[in-house]
Amino acid sequence: MARPEQVLVLEPQHELKFRGPFTDVVTATLKLTNPTDRNVCFKVKTTAPRRYCVRPNSGIIDAGTSINVSVMLQPFDYDPNEKSKHKFMVQSMLAPFDMTDMEGVWKEAKPEELMDSKLRCTFEMPLENDKTHESESNKTVSSSTSSVKTEHSTLPKSASASLDDGEVKKIMEECKRLQMEVQRLREENKQIREDDGLRKRKVTSVAASHSSTMATSGVRDEGLSTRVLALCVLFFVIGVIIGKLLL
Repeated sequence: MARPEQVLVLEPQHELKFRGPFTDVVTATLKLTNPTDRNVCFKVKTTAPRRYCVRPNSGIIDAGTSINVSVMLQPFDYDPNEKSKHKFMVQSMLAPFDMTDMEGVWKEAKPEELMDSKLRCTFEMPLENDKTHESESNKTVSSSTSSVKTEHSTLPKSASASLDDGEVKKIMEECKRLQMEVQRLREENKQIREDDGLRKRKVTSVAASHSSTMATSGVRDEGLSTRVLALCVLFFVIGVIIGKLLL
C-alpha cells in the first residue's frame, strides 16, 4: 500500500545548501509548515548523523503553524572533487487526538500512516570573484569611512583655530582699551590729589569745612583706587588667558 502524500510544506523542498568555507559550523535552515487542521508529529533523519547537528530534530507542529529547523554542518576538510552523498528525510504523521507519549506514537505507528520527504545536501565554496568583490567592497567602505573621519577631524580644527585668532584679536583690542582707561584714571586720580592739596591750603581757616572736604576727597580717592585695582586685576587675568591661547 502506497504511503500518503506529505502534508507538511518544506522550504527548501528538495535540497539543503551549505556554503563554505567549512572551517567553522555552517548552518542551513529548513522551514516546516503545517497547513492542515490537525497537529502533525515530525522527525528529521540524516544519513550522516555524526556530521550534522539538528535542532529540533523532532516535535509537534500545531495546525496552521510553522517551525524552523536548524541543520548545522560540523567543520571538515572540504574536497571540491568529492560530491556529497548526504541526505535528509523529514518523516511525519498526523498526531492522534489522545496522544500522551510521542515516542510511543512513533513506535506504534503503522507504515500507511507515515509520510516522508527527502532532501539532498550540496556544498558550495565562495567563488574567487565573489571573494575579490567582497574584499574590494570592504576596502572601499573602509576608505570612505577613513575619509569621512579625516574630514570630520580636520574641519573642526580649522574652525577652532580661526575662532581662536578672532578671540585673540578681540582680547588684544580690549587690553588696549583697558590700558587707556587705566591711564586716564591715573591722570584723573593725580589731578584730584593736586586739587585736594590746593584745597587744603586754601581752607585751613575753617576746620569744619576742612574736615568735610577731606572726607569727600577720601571717598572719591577710595572709589577711584578700587576701580583702578579692579581693572588691573582684570587686565592681569586677560593677560594670562592670552598667554595660554598663544601657547
